[in-house]
Amino acid sequence: MTFKTTTLPNGLRIITVPMQDNPSVTALVMVRTGSKYETKDINGLSHFLEHMCFKGTEKRPKASDISRELDSIGANYNAFTSQEFTGYYAKAAAKNASKIVDIISDMYLHPIFNAEELEKEKGVIIEEIRMYNDLPQRKVGDVFMNLLYGDQPAGWDIAGPEETIRTLNREKMIAYRSVHYTTPATTVIVSGSFDEKEMLSQITKAFEKASTKTSAGKLPVKESQTAPAIATSFKETDQTHLIIGFRSFPITDKRMPIIQVLVSILGGGMSSRLFSKMRDQLGICYYIKTDNDSFTDHGFLSISAGVDNTRVEEGIKGILEECRRIKNEPVGAEELQKSKDYISGTTLLGLETSDARAEFCGYQDALKGSVQTPDELMAKIREVTADDITKLAKEIFVDEGLNMAIVGRYKDSETFKKYFTVL
Repeated sequence: MTFKTTTLPNGLRIITVPMQDNPSVTALVMVRTGSKYETKDINGLSHFLEHMCFKGTEKRPKASDISRELDSIGANYNAFTSQEFTGYYAKAAAKNASKIVDIISDMYLHPIFNAEELEKEKGVIIEEIRMYNDLPQRKVGDVFMNLLYGDQPAGWDIAGPEETIRTLNREKMIAYRSVHYTTPATTVIVSGSFDEKEMLSQITKAFEKASTKTSAGKLPVKESQTAPAIATSFKETDQTHLIIGFRSFPITDKRMPIIQVLVSILGGGMSSRLFSKMRDQLGICYYIKTDNDSFTDHGFLSISAGVDNTRVEEGIKGILEECRRIKNEPVGAEELQKSKDYISGTTLLGLETSDARAEFCGYQDALKGSVQTPDELMAKIREVTADDITKLAKEIFVDEGLNMAIVGRYKDSETFKKYFTVL
């Protein structure tokens, strides 16, 4: 994969990712702001603003003007908000490259924030919040984040609480946008088949009058834990959803390749340790997955599962046993190589499309400030040794970094405290 980064005099970064003879093109605008840039009285505003950018611009005053134009070319389009970045994208046939860049940049640069539309959209967002609360597999993630980080931005829901959403208005949205939607905090990524010279010229012209002031930063995440922690959220479910997780480190940490291999050994594919144990051996769950989520100043490794209500204790013990095993028993050469090959294969397969490559570059740029190619990343993966895995497991899988969130038929955590340990 090849790409080129161009930084304009006004601070805007442009990443072009050519894909010769590809039938599609994707335009993605990434802004380095999200829920961790908010204060409590505006929690959810980053996500709300993202919604409102689809509700009309100076050039396209109505939401239907935007959607109709994109639908008329068969485009795939949407947006997303995370803790540390917000993204707007459209993907269409390569011949429509100029059009989708025009529309996405217009949404970013010239939203009108119609007050009437804003009030209506509050109802949409509140229903979105309620929808996620009704999905225990999704809800458990919010419970987990609040357990880890408590009453600080990293522990708040990205969409915000209903009562705060109701208080947000046009003035607050405009003020927030003026502080965070600036060229030094923004990157435009175009991936697929397009004329690079024409594309750079179009983006430069579109953003020539954008705000160039330095974007406001965010408060650093505070981490404090000395013993295992458990949080439960009661819900009458047919299945208990849980996340067991450990504190790790930021995305720029030199140990990132090691934790990627560790995660692959535990949960990479249907032959991984946790899948084999929890599903094949115990038959206790349908889904079991392992992830490492790293941000600019913190991170965590998590193991998620939906477990038979009558076998929750057995499931938790099974997961913790695998954490102990990888901590105390060296990984064999064959399993280590399989996990590296799994990462390499899934990474390459995941980069076949123009939108996947745009996101691959956009996420790295937003969180690290630079982009590494798949080959560069895989070179680091190949260097990981069995000793590296054991050392890192001993550092991460400790009681003072152990956490568990549960959504199900439990009203307190006392049931689990007696055996919730990795020592």
